[in-house]
Amino acid sequence: MADSRPPAVAGRFYQADPYRLQCDVDEFLAAATARDYPVKALIVPHAGYVYSGPVAAQAYRLLQNAGQVSRVILLGPAHYHYVHGIAVPSVASFETPLGAVDLDTAMIAGLAELPQVDYLDAAHAPEHSLEVQLPFLQRCLGDFSLVPLLIGDASAAQVGEVLDRAWGGPETLLLISSDLSHFHAYAEARQLDGETSRAICRQSEVLQSEQACGCRAINGLMHALKSRSMRVVELALANSGDTAGPKDRVVGYGAYVVY
Repeated sequence: MADSRPPAVAGRFYQADPYRLQCDVDEFLAAATARDYPVKALIVPHAGYVYSGPVAAQAYRLLQNAGQVSRVILLGPAHYHYVHGIAVPSVASFETPLGAVDLDTAMIAGLAELPQVDYLDAAHAPEHSLEVQLPFLQRCLGDFSLVPLLIGDASAAQVGEVLDRAWGGPETLLLISSDLSHFHAYAEARQLDGETSRAICRQSEVLQSEQACGCRAINGLMHALKSRSMRVVELALANSGDTAGPKDRVVGYGAYVVY
């Protein structure tokens, strides 16, 4: 068993050179709007930085003053490997060009006691949805531990149960990785993503995959919010046609804060 998971998409989704990567992330954060929310959870996109980095930074900017966060529960969809339920890794750390992020192996072991959670390194090895969040977290939080969860065919209640167990206090951030609609024309995507964004802010737990590739993680978060008095606020909404792509087939990106 390997001790750490090496980066799978450095040089493709983001810069492989540490200095250039740090500069890119810092520039995205500097351009984001300064806001003040008592953050418990964030929803952020996971495309290549040139496409979704400006939107993701609108959420991550909130963490630059969140010094109490020392653990991140990171949920995203499995794009490359079938996952029955929820997959956790068996390694001790995830690496990026900016260094290694230690995993909270004790919490992971506790979550793996649930029937819907199992160890599956093969699903984590190629996955970008979690990895692309790490450089932003490293620049915003510095030292923190990570609980990476790949969501497969899990129900909102099953994901919500995991989040309830991992909820913690102000030291724990819940982070959902999800893009929105895929490969529609620009105007159609804006309409579809606007409807999806309003559903997210209403705390809907019935999003479908055509609305958001991370719908199961989002639905699980909303399920967990049912027993809590919290708000969801849209921070940014755009698509690849607004950033670095053509407008005939775009991917939607949204950033949200839960407090």
